[in-house]
Amino acid sequence: MNGFLVVDKPPGMTSHDVVAVARRILKQKKIGHTGTLDPFATGVLPLALGEATKAIPFLDESEKQYRALMCLGISTDTQDGTGTILRRGDYAEISEEKVMEVFSRIKGTSFQIPPMYSAIKRGGVPLYRMARRGEDVDRPAREITVHDISVESVKMPCITFLVTCSRGTYVRTLASDLGDSLGCGAHLRELRRLKSGPFLLKDAVTPDMLRNSGEGEAIGARLISPYQALSHLKDFALSARGAQKVRHGIAPGVDDFTGISSLEPGSPQKVRLSFEGRLLAVASATARNDSDIVQTVCLLRVFS
Repeated sequence: MNGFLVVDKPPGMTSHDVVAVARRILKQKKIGHTGTLDPFATGVLPLALGEATKAIPFLDESEKQYRALMCLGISTDTQDGTGTILRRGDYAEISEEKVMEVFSRIKGTSFQIPPMYSAIKRGGVPLYRMARRGEDVDRPAREITVHDISVESVKMPCITFLVTCSRGTYVRTLASDLGDSLGCGAHLRELRRLKSGPFLLKDAVTPDMLRNSGEGEAIGARLISPYQALSHLKDFALSARGAQKVRHGIAPGVDDFTGISSLEPGSPQKVRLSFEGRLLAVASATARNDSDIVQTVCLLRVFS
């Protein structure tokens, strides 16, 4: 079984738990996931099965979308409802207009300090392990982009919002920072991922659906092929001769294609090499400096 399977992760399970369930039910040894979700969070968790694991480094998951519920007046050490309360704040005088004004400021590119309770490593040790030992170390701020953010409802002390943001954005930290801007503190109560790059919640299966799938017979139709998952890459269609070369790890020549997308001249670009609609490889292609004509193709990853 080869392809990407979108799972709707339930609360209480780690991303690793979901992989373990899928591995056992689908009897799939080669399986991984992209885009870890916190145990309390739900929603889109893409699993890569078989040959699809090779495609993970080439995915475009630069844009993610979440629906979140934050609660004002309580700040925690984890920035969510699972942590220890650090302080309480008064939100009684905060108006809906003030909430809207503060949210409007967060859109765009900024720098965010990752939380201590995160999987980011320092000297090979995850920050969350240090945090559990009571340690607090300096973390360099990372550039993030909030492409869009909108308040869906305000029912004090809770605010529901929809956010589309760049990869690496901690929505927990967004909620905490918003609470600080409102002057009362806040933490994230619920988080649901609706989208991760090309993977959408509408295409997801639940762990219960996996358990009832009869060891995977019904799951095959839900798989997203590596070719589809890498649709952001331009497609170079191979001839039969070119496909044979690629299968043997030999870079194709410019005469081994039946269809080539135009490229920007100069810099190498990642492309899909396909035969009859099936992904055979991801390659780096370079056009001549003075035109969009492809000059060289170098294989980066071959799929069997």
